[in-house]
Amino acid sequence: MRTGLEAHLGSRQVGRVVYGSIIGLALVVAIESHPPRPGVMAVWLAGTALAVALAEVYSEVVGVETRTRHQVTRAQVGHMAEDAVAVGVGVAFPAVFFLLSALGVLEVDTAFTVAKWSGLGLIGFYGYWAARFSGATPLGSLVKGALVALIGAGLILLKSLVH
Repeated sequence: MRTGLEAHLGSRQVGRVVYGSIIGLALVVAIESHPPRPGVMAVWLAGTALAVALAEVYSEVVGVETRTRHQVTRAQVGHMAEDAVAVGVGVAFPAVFFLLSALGVLEVDTAFTVAKWSGLGLIGFYGYWAARFSGATPLGSLVKGALVALIGAGLILLKSLVH
């Protein structure tokens, strides 16, 4: 597992997963005050993941074609699709907790709580490892991880202030 994790952390998809995680966290936070049934929430997250992934590919195709004045190649679309899948995984990640809630394993409120905190944790995890791999000390890496997790915490704080 460690080898797979290290390979993932060294991949191009890390930034895309973080980006998707922030979108998923924003959706969870926005919907929490009027929660749908947990199965509906899981489907909304999956649907949002698909929509964002398709938008990711489309926007990249448009960007490449307008910049280069050439159609994208199949290989380029393949790379774009890999990045889009990573974004989708980040968006859909919290759906797991809502599926568990739909199965009666978690209460709906617990699913929302775990989804929010795991989103913050995931964002902080990637921030920590980015710092470590770029040469920061363990303490400096913890600080960077905590600072990037504040992005998600800011979403949660904003929601609590306006609700």
